[in-house]
Amino acid sequence: QVQLVESGGGLVQAGGSLRLSCAASGLTSWKYTMGWFRQAPGKEREFAACIRWNGGAPYYQDSVKGRVTISSDNAKNTVYLQMNSLKPEDTAVYSCAAASGYSARCGSPAEYAYWGQGTQVTVSS
Repeated sequence: QVQLVESGGGLVQAGGSLRLSCAASGLTSWKYTMGWFRQAPGKEREFAACIRWNGGAPYYQDSVKGRVTISSDNAKNTVYLQMNSLKPEDTAVYSCAAASGYSARCGSPAEYAYWGQGTQVTVSS
């Protein structure tokens, strides 16, 4: 059973940075697609970024492109989301997710079978 545990959230001022981590266990191979999603209060879950675990070009949602970098560390079984130039509208619970195989629609939450509990990111103005 794949388990995902996020960490690294917190309170930061606008313009600041945070690095979120997603520690994965129970993986049976490296053939997974990993995604980061976020959900603000009263809003639907929104895609942020995704990457194939063994590398390959990452994919970003337009609103975070240029400010966010997704990466993976196979040795640590961890996926990261580096977020810079944070804005108050980035405030949300950020969750990582895993999909078996290489998803062609990694921006869709329906592609992912495994989800972490999430970590809160709050950006103050």
